[in-house]
Amino acid sequence: MRFLLLPGQRHDSVGVQPLIEGIAFGALLGDKAFDTDWLRAELDDRGAAAVIPPKANRKAAISFDRDMYHWRHLIENTFAKLKEFRAVATRYDKTDTSYAATIYLAAAIIASR
Repeated sequence: MRFLLLPGQRHDSVGVQPLIEGIAFGALLGDKAFDTDWLRAELDDRGAAAVIPPKANRKAAISFDRDMYHWRHLIENTFAKLKEFRAVATRYDKTDTSYAATIYLAAAIIASR
């Protein structure tokens, strides 16, 4: 599992580039917030499918695999399971290092179930 802690006021798409470096994958599933031109170009260069619905303000409609997009609920379920742990949901930890350790611990407990 890899994740990147960002400040609360930053957009999530900023953290995509460091997370996908050095990883081979066939598709990237994301919501409309990840519909950016630079990300779509990066995925095309890698030969990966962008399973991201287009934003409503796009001038040209971009198609995506709706059947594959339905699998995104597994990602949402994983976040819901992580947020069941109070320390993850409320972020009482003062440092990023201790908060990251809490996330790893919660993920280990979820994986062991």
